[in-house]
Amino acid sequence: MEIIFNQTGEFEAYHEACKWCEKNGYSYGSMARNMPIGLMKGDWDIAKWYNLSSSERKGLDGTMTCQTFRTGPVFINITKVEAV
Repeated sequence: MEIIFNQTGEFEAYHEACKWCEKNGYSYGSMARNMPIGLMKGDWDIAKWYNLSSSERKGLDGTMTCQTFRTGPVFINITKVEAV
């Protein structure tokens, strides 16, 4: 599942993506330049992308990506969807 945030203004799309994560029960990691941000369902502390091992990256439920988080757009990609 992919969600796109196109808000204009400095970091506006990023902040809206973070609000979406919080509203939908996803924790998100810290921003590190233009690297992806890891997403996990539930209450988690997620390291910056460059500090995650390959197995930790594979264990994520999704990512938040962007060419530049300052101006957007921001993309949330959920790769693991919970069974209902």
